[in-house]
Amino acid sequence: MSVFSKKVRGFRLLDLIGVGFLIALILGVYLAKTMAGRERAEIASVEREIRTERSRIRLLQAEVAHLEQPGRIERLAATYLKMETVPANREARADELPGLAKAGPAPASKAPSAVAAMVDGGNHVPGVPPPPPPEANPVRVAQAAPVVATPAAGAAR
Repeated sequence: MSVFSKKVRGFRLLDLIGVGFLIALILGVYLAKTMAGRERAEIASVEREIRTERSRIRLLQAEVAHLEQPGRIERLAATYLKMETVPANREARADELPGLAKAGPAPASKAPSAVAAMVDGGNHVPGVPPPPPPEANPVRVAQAAPVVATPAAGAAR
């Protein structure tokens, strides 16, 4: 008796092996499709996160561009630090640089410590920026809209 003609409960053994193989193949395809669907969903969520992060990057780049505007920095330096633009006679030319290097740095003025400034009652504490002047951020008072009294719909009857 050969494998092709042997029967088990009325079915050829080759037919039972084929049906078992088909069932295993169907389960394998189903599992592969399920895993592919999960991977597809995960890829989609990662792509959404990438798009979100790219939009945040664009927003932050726009904010940095706004904060780095020279006019804005100049206005803040003048308002908070009382700085001015450097006059042309204070700028060094290229031929003056060797002489300036030999002269060394200018002597640093000794600033009082933060504790000494507080004891002396000074307004400015070194290392702490002064508060902005009141004209830098004017307070706007909101005005309420006038309230118009209307008769109720049921009161007229």
